[in-house]
Amino acid sequence: MEYDAVLIYDGDCPYCSVAAAALRRVDAVGAVPWDGAAAQSFLDAQFGDQPFAMFLADVRQNRVYAGRAAAAELAERAGTPSLVGSLVRENYDRIAAVVGAASGRTRDPDDYHETYPMADDARAQFGPLRTAAVAEAPTT
Repeated sequence: MEYDAVLIYDGDCPYCSVAAAALRRVDAVGAVPWDGAAAQSFLDAQFGDQPFAMFLADVRQNRVYAGRAAAAELAERAGTPSLVGSLVRENYDRIAAVVGAASGRTRDPDDYHETYPMADDARAQFGPLRTAAVAEAPTT
């Protein structure tokens, strides 16, 4: 599979992992856990740091969606009504807090919620990110 976009998610969160597995069914979207080497390298190249949040890196659109923006974009790509995407975006912090508490996460997500142009250095790291997403994909 050749992914155009890769979701970076909290791999220690069982709810996030289930959501990531469901999103793998969306065409051309792969998924990798946040703490994986490829995700960390990509984030460092994009932000000069490894912020803890949900990210959707889309090489075709040359964009990186973060936090609320990533949740809304994923809802749209999954074909949910626009109202659902708006609700997810508006309630992202509450949803993240509830999921974090339910999963026992001890770390709050960093405050990244916008759509960013993909940095040239991050674009160079997209290949390894895509490769990691292919390795994470179920073989069915």
